[in-house]
Amino acid sequence: MNPTLPLVLCLSGHDPSGGAGIQADIEAIRAQGAHALSLITALTIQDTVDVTAVEAVPLDWLQRQWARLATDCRISAIKVGLLGNADQAEWVASLAAELDVPVVVDPVLRAGGGARLAEPAYLDRLLPAVTLLTPNQSEAAQMAPDADDPCTRGMALRDRGCRHVLVTGGDVAGSTVTNWWIHADGARAFHWPRVDAAFHGAGCTLAATLAARLAHGDPIAEAIETGQRVVHQMLRAGQRIGRGRLIPGRSG
Repeated sequence: MNPTLPLVLCLSGHDPSGGAGIQADIEAIRAQGAHALSLITALTIQDTVDVTAVEAVPLDWLQRQWARLATDCRISAIKVGLLGNADQAEWVASLAAELDVPVVVDPVLRAGGGARLAEPAYLDRLLPAVTLLTPNQSEAAQMAPDADDPCTRGMALRDRGCRHVLVTGGDVAGSTVTNWWIHADGARAFHWPRVDAAFHGAGCTLAATLAARLAHGDPIAEAIETGQRVVHQMLRAGQRIGRGRLIPGRSG
């Protein structure tokens, strides 16, 4: 009999293309030898090009689904993606405090194609419950508009409660992608050669991979380094499923 897999509770939107959202979470977490439990926060109309509509799932459905899972499963980590409204964010913050496990949040504010998905204010209540926040540079700028570089934005977000921030640089032009990890003792830069393609679901994949590593019990520094390396390889194995952006090669 196989040992029990670490369980990651995922709260994300549904992307019909399977490139991002809950399917990205499930595939990335499974690739790390963990198992995803899924609460779908929103239904979307989207493809690999852009999003045209988002509809939040009623909060009572999420609460009822979780009530069933809670009696059956022991959670090792939480991964949060798209939240449909502020009520969902309030509830997720309470849930995270109740479970007291690592919480990784990908602050999904805009689709890669540019469409607005959620408001930064949705995340304000959630930040004190967050172990690791993974905004790209655009999202960090929206969440901390008074700061003017990745490090100071990360520090501003830490000041609002989250323990660690990984500001990713994939949305900034250049041959090298620089990701900044901001933590209590300072900041560390990670440099990666850019994979020359546009991706759909890269942020979801990174956050879910990090959540899986933390569910396995990796120390935060190890999880951050391993997660970036794994996702870099997934981007190098990117696959085209439509006429828009590539999706990460999460199946290897």
